[in-house]
Amino acid sequence: MNVVENIKLLRTEKGIPQKKIADALNVDIAVISNIENGKRELKVSELEIISSCLEVSVIDLFTYPEKYISTNCLNDDIVASLTIQLRKEKKDQVLKLVFGDNSLEILNK
Repeated sequence: MNVVENIKLLRTEKGIPQKKIADALNVDIAVISNIENGKRELKVSELEIISSCLEVSVIDLFTYPEKYISTNCLNDDIVASLTIQLRKEKKDQVLKLVFGDNSLEILNK
């Protein structure tokens, strides 16, 4: 996980020039080049500005190319629905497989 490499990859993939990031950080374009080439350390305070320029969250700078998804955002109440068309005999087999002997009660309700 190299944040600087991820920043450079994101910047080039999105076609964002170094000048845009330099302007946002209020530094010379050479500073951005030096950061990307490992000649200057990246400051923590610069991460939020850079992520904003790249239109990603700060955490995505660390996890790129993966997208970070907080487990707090996941809803345990997610419902999945599947619709399939089956012939009568196959439908009964699938219902019995899914619901066991309770399938007749479900069908009758």
